[in-house]
Amino acid sequence: MPSFAIIGAGAMGSAVAKRLIEHGATVLTCLDGRSEQTIVRAKTTGMVPVGRQELTEAELILSIVPPAEALIVAELVADISARTPAPPFIDLNAIAPKTMQTLAARFDGIGVTVLDGAIIGGPPVAGKSGPTLYVSGDGAERSRLLEDYGLRVRRLDGPLGAASALKMCYAGINKGFIGLGAAMLLAASRSGAVESLKAELSESLPDFDRKLSKSIPDMYPKAYRWVAEMQEIADFLGEGDPAATIFRGMADVFSRLAEDVEGSRALVAQLDQILRSQQASGAMVMP
Repeated sequence: MPSFAIIGAGAMGSAVAKRLIEHGATVLTCLDGRSEQTIVRAKTTGMVPVGRQELTEAELILSIVPPAEALIVAELVADISARTPAPPFIDLNAIAPKTMQTLAARFDGIGVTVLDGAIIGGPPVAGKSGPTLYVSGDGAERSRLLEDYGLRVRRLDGPLGAASALKMCYAGINKGFIGLGAAMLLAASRSGAVESLKAELSESLPDFDRKLSKSIPDMYPKAYRWVAEMQEIADFLGEGDPAATIFRGMADVFSRLAEDVEGSRALVAQLDQILRSQQASGAMVMP
């Protein structure tokens, strides 16, 4: 029975672990310093808690954490890998290619294969094949073992950083759209234009309506994670690209929403009221 190590037992990490376990693998994780909620989630999923050094006994080590924690995890894995021969390390976080290169440099001289990965799609659920794990820098196809245990993997013909670049572009479009939609619905509500906006969206952009009706509520518990992701996208675009300013602003949008989710939830209530009104009027009913 092969074993994988997953650092990060959040919604995505635990769901990836469950998929691997359901296909016959053992999944190790380290829960030192983690919250009670994370510990319960990991154990319920079937992940096996071990000490940090024991993570090196796996055949692959996967990092699935919020982007702000990616370098911290890399430091941990580099540290334990310097003491014991370690398996390949795959970073699957939403980070810019430049951050990925910095991360990979932590392993210089250690002899550990570092792979660049990205996850596109929601956490694995029963009956669906997704999400897709994109991996670059994997000429030896070390990631093929993940395919053998239930995950969908696509290897990119590109250097380390190619998968991260894909993630930045995709997330910029997808999550950027959600942030933009939330910001403009709130602006319309403040200015008294929300009813007219709802009617126009329903008539001329019904697909946008349907996406916003689902994606905005789904975003609330994730907003805090998307702050760093928007900052990574801005770094990916670079100072010479005026669009970088857009994503630094989008990071502020999600930061404000994240604070609201943990605080008064006034903005959440306002958005929910708008979306309920749209659904009741038939403007945003899902197909």
